[in-house]
Amino acid sequence: MALTDTAIRAAKPLEGRTIKFSDGGGLQLWVAPSGSKLWNIAYRYGGKQLKLSLGAYPAVGLKEAREQRDAAKRLLAAGIHPGQQKRTAARTKANAEANTFAVIADELLAKKRREGLAPATIQKVQWLLDFARPTLGARPVAAITAPEILLVLRGVEGRGRHETAKRLRSTIGECFRYAVA
Repeated sequence: MALTDTAIRAAKPLEGRTIKFSDGGGLQLWVAPSGSKLWNIAYRYGGKQLKLSLGAYPAVGLKEAREQRDAAKRLLAAGIHPGQQKRTAARTKANAEANTFAVIADELLAKKRREGLAPATIQKVQWLLDFARPTLGARPVAAITAPEILLVLRGVEGRGRHETAKRLRSTIGECFRYAVA
């Protein structure tokens, strides 16, 4: 029997036991002894019984849980492991968020130091990158767009520093090439 929002809100735990309420198609609501309500999908992949967590109720509502169940079923039909897909997406997102412009710029400066460039050269690159840090520093490199870079360059040009803007464009490009590598 399919779950309803009223039945979910009324679900109470038994003392010392987790109760599972089934919605159909492998979607389950687990009510823990602590009272927390968690969505899970039970499925089979490679001959093994597996479980995929979807989140806690009410943060993940019944409709959203059913949509996620259907998405997982589509992945299974395509021969893709839903749990592995979720982990890969989480790692990719975390990696993209960890690779901010400031982090990449610092890594590039460290690389230049290891290569033995002159301190004056490293200081000049640091000075150029400091123009971009306030605007781009906290942003993931993959999320930075050309108009954002243009905004930084126009700010430098607006102060009459055309040659500095040209060198800054080159240095920002170097950071992006380093991030890709």
